[in-house]
Amino acid sequence: MALTGIQIMKMLPKKNCGECQVPTCLAFAMKVAAGQTEIGLCPYVSEEVKAQVSEASAPPIRTISFGGGFKMGGETCLYRHERRFENPTGIAVLVRTDMSDDAIGGRLARFNSLRYERVGLILKADLIAVQDAGQGEAAFTSLVKRVRDNCPDAGIIVMSMDIAAVSAGAKVCGDYKPLLYAATLSNAEAMAGLAKELGCPLAVKGETLGEAASIVEKLQAGGLKDMVIDSGARTLRASLEDQIAMRRAAIKHKYKPVGFPSIVPVCEMANDLMLESLIATSMIAKYAGIIILSDLQGDTLFPLLLERLNIFTDPQRPMVVQEDVYPINGPQSESPVIITCNFSLTYFIVSGEVEGSKVPSWLLIKDTEGLSVLTAWAAGKFGADSISGFVKKSGITDKVKHRNLIIPGYLASIKGELEEELSDWKIMVGPREASHLPSYLRDWRPN
Repeated sequence: MALTGIQIMKMLPKKNCGECQVPTCLAFAMKVAAGQTEIGLCPYVSEEVKAQVSEASAPPIRTISFGGGFKMGGETCLYRHERRFENPTGIAVLVRTDMSDDAIGGRLARFNSLRYERVGLILKADLIAVQDAGQGEAAFTSLVKRVRDNCPDAGIIVMSMDIAAVSAGAKVCGDYKPLLYAATLSNAEAMAGLAKELGCPLAVKGETLGEAASIVEKLQAGGLKDMVIDSGARTLRASLEDQIAMRRAAIKHKYKPVGFPSIVPVCEMANDLMLESLIATSMIAKYAGIIILSDLQGDTLFPLLLERLNIFTDPQRPMVVQEDVYPINGPQSESPVIITCNFSLTYFIVSGEVEGSKVPSWLLIKDTEGLSVLTAWAAGKFGADSISGFVKKSGITDKVKHRNLIIPGYLASIKGELEEELSDWKIMVGPREASHLPSYLRDWRPN
């Protein structure tokens, strides 16, 4: 059970030193209890207290990291609106030792090339699952090395029922720790020993969810902490039921044997990439930690990436860009000056239209705490006084010779007030819709 702020406060040295960047120990304890900071930031707390607080405040779904930064789990709720989902579902592509050289090369090339920029983020697949299909240890380790060399930012899953092959494949990765797949009833102890030796997380696979949980429970008793669960389900219905049952049991009932992220080999559930993608949409929503696809294609990957972005965006925290002056298309001193809010979607729509117009322009982005234009205006965060203050301090006056400021069409009502605040500027009302900006800018001339 999580500790309260008062319980944590009793364990602290009560120096009120502020070295944790929080003024008092009580405030620090409250932040630790709320999950807003880490107990380890207190330089005077003992290792015993760190361990006790960390264990008590650990999320119901354990956080697992591997592959140079890929993180999964750490979940604390069943529904996103209750709080937020923490770590996006990892998307993996499968390569096997019995595939042709061209088939493997194509998958690795698409892993590297299928990347999309959306609201300032790069959307891409995260992982490559390397499967031993019986061609021998040398072929398996050679394929792991090829993946490692050609896709250096990919997290790797080494998949084999041969413990020696798993060990050799993992060692090829060096310090770039892979996920080991998989411990079963027949090899659980040996795989757990290897996972401990190499410091890698271990996937546990059962014929049923109950069997997987019993293996996890046994390995937990042996001291293994970092695990991922494959429930063994290979149909959409069974897999969806297992994902929901695991999350509910871990969060609602604190049942620790299923308190780990899951891995779902979607590639084993369909013979058609489109059907795989359909199944994958359900697994991303409920509640897979990793999904493995048989291939990556732009028309099927991109919708999955967008779904994942939408589900794992914190609903209580608007996406924003930094307040600044953004040059677009190489603007000069006679180029137009446009202002809008820092809501990410607004910024990328407006900047995209300006870029598409080919008109060199200065885009001023005002911090509105992630609110859109009209919402920010209604909340008093995008009015004449705040806009004028930003324009004066932004440095734009040193970049342009003219004094013409284009405001969004929806703010036409503040034109007069803004001209009073910025007496040396002429305020020009732009179009209401960003899609009309290109034609507006092409006709724009400084006064």
